Amino acid sequence: MLSIIEITPIHWAGFVLLIIFFLALDLCIVHRRAHVVRFREALVWTVIWFTLAMAFAGLLFPLRGRERAIEYLTGYLIELSLSMDNVFVMALIFSYFQVPSQYQHRVLFWGILGALIMRGVMIGLGTALIARFEWILYAFGAFLIFSGAKMIFSEYEGVHPEKNPVIRLARKLFPITKDFEGQRFVVAKDGKRMLTPLAIVLLTVETTDLLFAVDSIPAIFAVTRDSFIVFTSNVFAILGLRSLYFVLAGAIQYFKLLKYGLATVLVFIGGKMLAEIWAFELSTTISLLVVAAILCLSIILSVVVTRAQSRQQQQPGDA
Repeated sequence: MLSIIEITPIHWAGFVLLIIFFLALDLCIVHRRAHVVRFREALVWTVIWFTLAMAFAGLLFPLRGRERAIEYLTGYLIELSLSMDNVFVMALIFSYFQVPSQYQHRVLFWGILGALIMRGVMIGLGTALIARFEWILYAFGAFLIFSGAKMIFSEYEGVHPEKNPVIRLARKLFPITKDFEGQRFVVAKDGKRMLTPLAIVLLTVETTDLLFAVDSIPAIFAVTRDSFIVFTSNVFAILGLRSLYFVLAGAIQYFKLLKYGLATVLVFIGGKMLAEIWAFELSTTISLLVVAAILCLSIILSVVVTRAQSRQQQQPGDA
């Protein structure tokens, strides 16, 4: 049995270099040329990223102990589940801007790279705030309950780039080409640099992910205060998001009730954080099982309800 190790800057640097290696492999070799990502290819990459995430959990058990490994698994499940809602919003963004299928992976690649940087900064800020003001955890808990309730009772209003201040600023500062220019984000025309519509799509994806991170980052602090566990679980969840998009985008209609499951997860986690005021704590293992049960139930009910509705719609035609 290996002794429990302490995380040092070397471990942080090693993990970041490993992620950079995988991203470079993806961009420079696997997806060097723009192409339509088919379901089978996306499924293979989804399995690869999930396997890597589980292998990392396997390393944590002997190196950092059972509790840290379960915290990682719980954080990974929470971040991955909340990212699924992000997948459906990305589908709406691509549909709104009519992004050709062969260019979508490039947008997702750079969008997720930006998301990793943003989340790293937010995790660092969150860790520093909690270390100095522990009461902020209760504020996070209240915010998560509010976010979950809002998700239940509000409808998604669609994509409105004209209301996005970042998009408005980009359109004021830079000229934008009328049509897509392959998979390029910036082109030079008549001696001046211009943004392409793909760059606007990327900015929309980045700002949308920032809004989702406002929910997901506080949620994982309900599981652990270990910044290395928070960061690594976030990274693996986000890295699997690209391939997960291509797997799930065509089956959005089968996840109609998923948002209620995600909202329930947010309320549960927020309640868990607030319960600590009265010294009531749930073990990480129980939290993991509860979150998994909520997600599984919402997915099963979604499929059952969708199939029932499909049969009802087919009956009049059959008659």
